Amino acid sequence: MKLVKHASTATALLIAMGAAAPAHAAQKVCVYDLLGASGDLFNMAKDYAVAMQKNGVSVELKGYTDERVATEDFRTGQCDGVIATAFRTRQFNATAGAIDTLGATTIVRDGKIDIQGSYDVVRKLIQTYSSPQAAKLMVEGNYEIGGITPLGAAYPVVNDRKLNTVEALAGKRIASFDYDKAQAVMIQRIGAQPISADITNFSTKFNNGSVDMIAAPTLAYKPLELYKGIGKNGGIARFPILILTYQVVLNKTKFPEGFGEKSREYWATQFDRSLQLIKQSDASIPPATWIELTPENSYKYTLMLRESRIDIAQKGLYDKRGLKVIKKIRCNVNPGDPECTTKSEEDWK
Repeated sequence: MKLVKHASTATALLIAMGAAAPAHAAQKVCVYDLLGASGDLFNMAKDYAVAMQKNGVSVELKGYTDERVATEDFRTGQCDGVIATAFRTRQFNATAGAIDTLGATTIVRDGKIDIQGSYDVVRKLIQTYSSPQAAKLMVEGNYEIGGITPLGAAYPVVNDRKLNTVEALAGKRIASFDYDKAQAVMIQRIGAQPISADITNFSTKFNNGSVDMIAAPTLAYKPLELYKGIGKNGGIARFPILILTYQVVLNKTKFPEGFGEKSREYWATQFDRSLQLIKQSDASIPPATWIELTPENSYKYTLMLRESRIDIAQKGLYDKRGLKVIKKIRCNVNPGDPECTTKSEEDWK
């Protein structure tokens, strides 16, 4: 008995001196993926878990096909981290969540949509937020952004190719996510009718004709069978309303000091991997399904999104600090845009 007692005392002393450390349980991270544990994001999360072992953290992943449940399990403490779209994660960090804002990363150059330029904005933004200088912006209370990666542009998906102008959308039914109030405001601004939906049913409502338009990335085309709603008369307009991102949110009290920064740096290195998956999805869309907008309509859409974004931010539904950062990067990528000579979004407090 004395030997056991002395051994435990010695272990306690070693731990106190930092020579030995008690074993830590794995940190559970909830991962939302349209395809659950068989999806591309979940596969990326598995590689993330392996990489983080080098930082002394054992990550246990749990896959979800319902984003609401994943983020709620995180919010209530059943998970130590969550990976979900910024629509859901902006409740934990509004500045990072501003990336997924209407038109915030959309680049129009010489009257034409510049998809590559739009992704360049997202890349530079992720690089900015993964730098040590931005560490404070990535923390709100006990929540810390542990990484961001693109999910793809959200394109207008319509059941009638004639819905290719702002004016044509007046009176039409457009799916609007309940938890993103800005969507309904935007839809009403163009005279259309917002129809309540969420990630679990918006595609069903489109496919059965309950709504005339949804916004979705090409990654969703096959899994959600959007070709059923598109039918013979519909299509996908090649205009990125916004670029969706997945964001990693950590309860920083559950991870070692400095882990969030290492996590952000890791996800910044995964940008090209994500972009390759997006390009593959874009290429899988039948060419005849795409709707090409005229330069005039591309400009109209961009202006409409900009005015709506500013108006919605003034209403308190978007994070002004995040939008200021994005505008600087947007104008760095496309300095010739007329908006870069204005003070809109720059003089917000």
